[in-house]
Amino acid sequence: MRDHRKLKAFELADALALSVYRMTRLFPKDEVFGLTSQIRRAAVSVPSNIVEGCARKTEKDYVHFLDTAYGSAKEVEYQASLATRLGYLDTNELEEKAAEVARVLNALINALRKGGE
Repeated sequence: MRDHRKLKAFELADALALSVYRMTRLFPKDEVFGLTSQIRRAAVSVPSNIVEGCARKTEKDYVHFLDTAYGSAKEVEYQASLATRLGYLDTNELEEKAAEVARVLNALINALRKGGE
């Protein structure tokens, strides 16, 4: 089995999830079941899918879960942008972190796919 703790993508995704939770504490209370919940779920999905992928036996399954993590990272990137434009965040830090996670995941996915050809 692969060790997710050795992946830079996991390290960045874990930091993103922590940042999302910290920064969304300040979102308006009427967003608790809206954007707050949505961005938190997406942020937790990123490292969770990396961990699940690492636990899978086949390379195909591993890449599938990394693809899902990538999609969730892009989702967080958009939601962070939306939160900034709505005035819930005064920085684009979350958007930048999510974009970095997506870039690292994309590079990992591409490397795995090329190795499998």
